[in-house]
Amino acid sequence: MSNDAPWPELRRFTDARIGLGRAGSALPIREVLSFAMAHAQARDAVTTPMDWAPIAAELAAMQLETLSVASAATDRDVYLRRPDLGRRLSPASREALAGKATGSHADLVIVVADGLSSTGVAANAGALIGALLPMAQKSGWSIGPVVLASQARVAIGDEAGAILNARAVLVLIGERPGLSSPDSLGAYLTFAPRVGRKDGERNCVSNIRAGGLSATEGAFKIHWLLREAFRRGLTGVTLKDESAFQLEGVQQPAIER
Repeated sequence: MSNDAPWPELRRFTDARIGLGRAGSALPIREVLSFAMAHAQARDAVTTPMDWAPIAAELAAMQLETLSVASAATDRDVYLRRPDLGRRLSPASREALAGKATGSHADLVIVVADGLSSTGVAANAGALIGALLPMAQKSGWSIGPVVLASQARVAIGDEAGAILNARAVLVLIGERPGLSSPDSLGAYLTFAPRVGRKDGERNCVSNIRAGGLSATEGAFKIHWLLREAFRRGLTGVTLKDESAFQLEGVQQPAIER
């Protein structure tokens, strides 16, 4: 049996670059070209401007109002060099949200942010919201306007959620692309959002994409975490994802106080 025989079988189970073979002392040209393509796709995911129109149309079909905002990062170059500016709303966006917030309260505000992969947002955000919405409605949660945030980092949801008087904010954001996953979406949940929240006060559901966690699976986990966040009054390191217990019909452990 050839030494290369196991690799085709093993490569079926992973996107990792294993068993690439060789041409003399170098990689085969097909693998060199495949790597170059993956690198180009990752770069495109980061640098391609977000087209918000298709997502806004999807959300409108779900009867969801949308609000477009921008971070304090004035362009993509500033956004990449100054992560701190991507975490805060621009003055004009802050004022626009404040004008919509008068007397409003919502259990959940969803922020869709371009993040580091416009590809991931375009491919997955609409499907994920579509899967989550019936679960949220069945739970009786009020949903605020969906905020579409350009040049945005995760923490921009803290400011947007606080201005819109949300009990919790869900930030759907394009994740940093890898060489096998340029189209991944991350979901970050924060209870009682306010400026200054730390990463340890959030929960994350990541790798939502066709080759990872499906929209249905992601929505199930997000709904479970949000339900527990409302019940316990917290998110973050003290809220563990035990949704698998519910999924498998196993009784959940008692809450430790």
